[in-house]
Amino acid sequence: MNYANSKQGKKSLLESIFKLSENKTNVKTEILAGITTFITVAYIIFVNPNILKFAGMNAQGIKGDGAAAFSALNDPVVASVFAATCLSAAIGSLIMAFYANLPFVLAPGMGLNAFFTFSVCINLGYSWQQALAAVFISGIVFVIITVTSIREKIVSALPHNLKLAISGGIGLFISLIGLKSGGIIVSNPETLVSFGRFTTPKVLLTVIGITITAILMSRKVKGSMLIGIVLTTLIGIPFGVTNVSGVKILSAPPSVLPTLLHMDFKGLLGFGGSGIIGAVSSVFMVIITFSLVDLFDTIGALVGTAQKANMLEPDGKVKNMNQAMLADALATVFGAMLGTSTLVTTVESTAGIAEGGRTGLTSFTVSILFILSLFFGGIVGIVPAEATAPALVLVGVLMLGAVKEIDFDDFTEALPAFFTMAVMPFSYSIANGVAVGIIFYPIVKVATGKYKEVHPIIYVLSALFIFRFIMLPH
Repeated sequence: MNYANSKQGKKSLLESIFKLSENKTNVKTEILAGITTFITVAYIIFVNPNILKFAGMNAQGIKGDGAAAFSALNDPVVASVFAATCLSAAIGSLIMAFYANLPFVLAPGMGLNAFFTFSVCINLGYSWQQALAAVFISGIVFVIITVTSIREKIVSALPHNLKLAISGGIGLFISLIGLKSGGIIVSNPETLVSFGRFTTPKVLLTVIGITITAILMSRKVKGSMLIGIVLTTLIGIPFGVTNVSGVKILSAPPSVLPTLLHMDFKGLLGFGGSGIIGAVSSVFMVIITFSLVDLFDTIGALVGTAQKANMLEPDGKVKNMNQAMLADALATVFGAMLGTSTLVTTVESTAGIAEGGRTGLTSFTVSILFILSLFFGGIVGIVPAEATAPALVLVGVLMLGAVKEIDFDDFTEALPAFFTMAVMPFSYSIANGVAVGIIFYPIVKVATGKYKEVHPIIYVLSALFIFRFIMLPH
């Protein structure tokens, strides 16, 4: 009897915190959704350190190809980035869970870590410590504009058809990520992209994974994506794709001290020796790029996934949008302090949402798994990209459904929507797709005398994006 009361008390606690009944969900569904999202997004905790090490974040401080030889778990600095990735993602997702009560997960953005490494550190010559300082400043800027509700106003100003296009564009983009990571789509110097070789074990395993998961989803099997990922991982063992040799089940978490609070503000502002004006100009362009890309990656992910999951308020706003954006901003600040690049609301969150995740219990589950990853890095690393690729492809299928609601009969709505959807996968960036759509929206509206249909914020954003593409074309 006491056990039953205790169990009921625990359920009541989760109900009171996450409002499960109100969101038409339950504990089992939310935890399963969290596990699904984590397995889909877990690749980031290994990919992120291996990208940032090219920025000089390794024991020898070598940039470029010379850093490729360092192992992510043997080099203390790279291992520290691994720890920073897990901890910052856990902290950000916890804030999202308890403050916003939404199933979105935060983690270092894959496009932004590449910008951090190859543009800021390698091309512009900043040190990784100075780049972390720039990320920290951009995070503080985000906190300020979120508290003042500027970010929420930007989302509210987005036209309805662009919101639908963002959802469809993310669907195409996330499917491309899955097809690429599974080897089905590969680069081709003559045609840009082409099919991979379907006779190779990796591609074949991806196809098998898509087939298994598609069958399970067609039959409406609960947890079909998670089951598909697990089965594909197991099938990958005899295929030689899933590597289980030498895997350590339990290991001590690496130290975060080599990157903790290593931000170099003095060096950032005095960079280049070109005087205060030149330094400020250079720093401004770096920070504004971090800010714009993160802003619209997050807006794109939130609006697109919320649209698909019917998580919009009656007025069309994303539920708890301001809280979600503050969680994103704070995660970036903590990430820079710990030693990693900008955190974003991940598009991989859609995997868990597709499994029924609707509350912060989903993101809370993911945050716990991120923390456990510090101790079970070997097991997390077992799941190959070919096992998570099918989930990304099929989530894209689900998200593309928003396209049918776009008003294609009105060309002034159809053109910006098309560019939004097309540019995301073609440029490999959610932010670019949103930017191009916003640029063309006022152009075609003004040209047809419909300028009153454009919110003033859209005019400002359009001008900012044009300025951004001219000043920093790459």
